[in-house]
Amino acid sequence: MSRNDESGTRRRVVVTGTGVVTAIGTTVEDFWSSLLEGRSGVGPITAFDPSDLQTRIAAEITDFDPTKYMSRVASRRMDRFGWFAVSAAVQAMEQSKLTITEETGHRVGVLIGSGYGANIACIDAVERLRVRGPRGISAGYAIGGAPDNPSAEVAMRYGAEGPTGAIITACATGTTCIGEAMHMIREGRADAMIAGGSDDPITRLDVAAMSNVRALSRRNDAPTQASRPFDTDRDGFVFGAGAGVVVVEAADHAIRRGATILGELIGYGATTDAYHSTAPHPEGRGAQRAIRMALEDAGVGPADIDYISAHGTGTVLNDDTEVAAIRAVFGDRAPHVPISSQKSMIGHLIAGAGTVEAIATLKAIETGMVPPTLNCDNPIDPELNFVPHTPQEHQVTAALSNSFGFGGHNAVLALRRWEP
Repeated sequence: MSRNDESGTRRRVVVTGTGVVTAIGTTVEDFWSSLLEGRSGVGPITAFDPSDLQTRIAAEITDFDPTKYMSRVASRRMDRFGWFAVSAAVQAMEQSKLTITEETGHRVGVLIGSGYGANIACIDAVERLRVRGPRGISAGYAIGGAPDNPSAEVAMRYGAEGPTGAIITACATGTTCIGEAMHMIREGRADAMIAGGSDDPITRLDVAAMSNVRALSRRNDAPTQASRPFDTDRDGFVFGAGAGVVVVEAADHAIRRGATILGELIGYGATTDAYHSTAPHPEGRGAQRAIRMALEDAGVGPADIDYISAHGTGTVLNDDTEVAAIRAVFGDRAPHVPISSQKSMIGHLIAGAGTVEAIATLKAIETGMVPPTLNCDNPIDPELNFVPHTPQEHQVTAALSNSFGFGGHNAVLALRRWEP
């Protein structure tokens, strides 16, 4: 099938299913309710003893039972990031009601990425190797230890025989996977894609490493106040665990099968700063270009955007750069567009962040409610509306979802209410 329909216009791409696993909700409904309530999932780390670390807080997912979504045998060969990804994918497929048959499987693909991958399983395997030798390593690690394991698990579960894999662009991974899936559908390489990202970076190794580069907040005595996007007193981001997965389809494909359409993907921009391994370009050039590319791809301008789901990590450099990029692109329009960061409640899910935030953006379009930014007491730009503390009612027809990662990776999605 070509990327153009009979009229010669570009193939439209829509979202028909969503799934999330986060510290404040392991379904989309619970997650969205918690966002509107302004409930923080940040607390003291319980997964290991963090007492000698400079950062001892995170947005953990505790008491998660993967067998609700998969067999016990399958769960044993997966790392926790795999649990979260497959669980979110099952939710998305159940909502989408997409049925894959032997005849249609080659037209459906999977792109689920991860920044940290099977880090928990890897750390455990290294320790087992040290203590017990080669016989201590489970054969399952050869499968579940790969960053593309969730994509393979989801493809096998549903019979998706189209393009599959794991695109990794650090903190922009989830957004990149959705954007590239959208292009695959536009280009006629697939009719539907299961796309997203997943991570559980809350390990002693990774918390120590990220704390040592001074990227993490050290507000250990006030965990729920630690993630402070766009606040003058911010001191770093907070690790969060979780995943987001969406089912995206060609609009004509979704309509033919009678699917409920949750929203339309209308634009995608991706750039690289090529500036520094951890710091964004000080003028936000890459971020600006990604935003402009997403708008151009969507065929809309700044005046058409009603909400921006910000990357908003709560680090000094990211927040300043993101504000500069928004100001540069939106100009006089910037103060009139609500901008908020869900990381103030769920922490930074790394690869999972972009997809979870895109799902929240779809909910804002659906409900006309914009989720708040917690702890934004003294905004770094007082003229901008960071939706501090409580949600706001706004009619949202079109929105942007920003993701900017270490390594200079930038990815931006433009989404819109579905109108046939």
